Amino acid sequence: MNFLDESQIMWRDSVDRMMTDTITREYIRQCDQGREYPYDGYAKLAAADYMRLLIPEENGGHGGTIFDYALMCEGLGKYGFDFATCVLVPTFTAMNIVKFGSEDQQARYLEAFMSGRIRFSISISEPSAGSDAASTRTRAWRDGDHYVIKGQKLWCSGAAARDVVIAMLVRTDPDAPKHKGLSVLLVPNDTPGLEIRRLPTLSRRATGTTEIFIDEARVPVSQLLGREGQGWEIITDHLELERIAVAAAYVGNAQTAVSDALVYAHERVQFDRPIFDFQVIKHMLADMQTHVDAARLLVYRAAELASRHQPCSGEVAMAKLFASETLQTVSRNGMQILGGHSMLPEADMERYFREGMQSTIGGGTSQIQRSIIAKSMTAKVARS
Repeated sequence: MNFLDESQIMWRDSVDRMMTDTITREYIRQCDQGREYPYDGYAKLAAADYMRLLIPEENGGHGGTIFDYALMCEGLGKYGFDFATCVLVPTFTAMNIVKFGSEDQQARYLEAFMSGRIRFSISISEPSAGSDAASTRTRAWRDGDHYVIKGQKLWCSGAAARDVVIAMLVRTDPDAPKHKGLSVLLVPNDTPGLEIRRLPTLSRRATGTTEIFIDEARVPVSQLLGREGQGWEIITDHLELERIAVAAAYVGNAQTAVSDALVYAHERVQFDRPIFDFQVIKHMLADMQTHVDAARLLVYRAAELASRHQPCSGEVAMAKLFASETLQTVSRNGMQILGGHSMLPEADMERYFREGMQSTIGGGTSQIQRSIIAKSMTAKVARS
């Protein structure tokens, strides 16, 4: 049974063609190997109006649904989750600006984002604030018509690229309760006082992730997103969108891992027959595809609920949890099926495997997702 209507199938197929024919597997592999931000690929997606999909029509966008966006993210993850992040991460902040931004901020940033002239990064984590993001210590205080920022941020994906505005979670009221004294500032990454260092991580090699040292950087008060003290609401507001998006991209990457392993199993001959003819390989591939299909359905369910503005924190957490662990599992099994060949960059499987290892950590760990799922289960019991 196909749950997509004709227009959704056409959109999904269009994204697939964009990735296969315009972006290409070889380009994504090259960016990964060279640790080069995919500027050219990003520009092609912007030229094709991909950045406009979720932005409301009144702001110059296409007003698409979260389900439309999930289908796009699934396609963007086809040859590696890392490439998808160059679109996913900026979009989260763009949607925060749609919801919380002033008219001036919307006018200044949204069209520039949609046309590809600027991109966004999100800076939440710190050395002592990961899953416990509300423990942010980076300080920002008013000095006339500016905020002065001092501290250190960590794991800020894409922050070192050109023309980036960083949505930075900071503590503006150190005396307020933990979740109440936080704010979000829009900080251009060329602001004096910022030192941004790319980290030599196992995954996220192209888009890059960074640590940021902030030594009394100054930004105008007009760069405050929303109200002072509204930071926790702003940052958590986009988590539902983020987790659906990353889960969809994990599914896209996982499907390619299975497909590549299947092709190799038919081509690789040992003991005078393709290794696919051995039952152990057949069963591995069957389990791999079953997991991917189940993950896809969980993502589609979460995206459909979110598109209808239904409460779905548990369903979103399930999608993120299962899709990330599926990418990790099928890429690991893909490495086993490809054998020694899997260790070579041109086989691509080692890239999928590296992305899979990151997938259960970034965007909320598997342990955090399980806690959210358990909480939603408890809430259902309380209502029954």
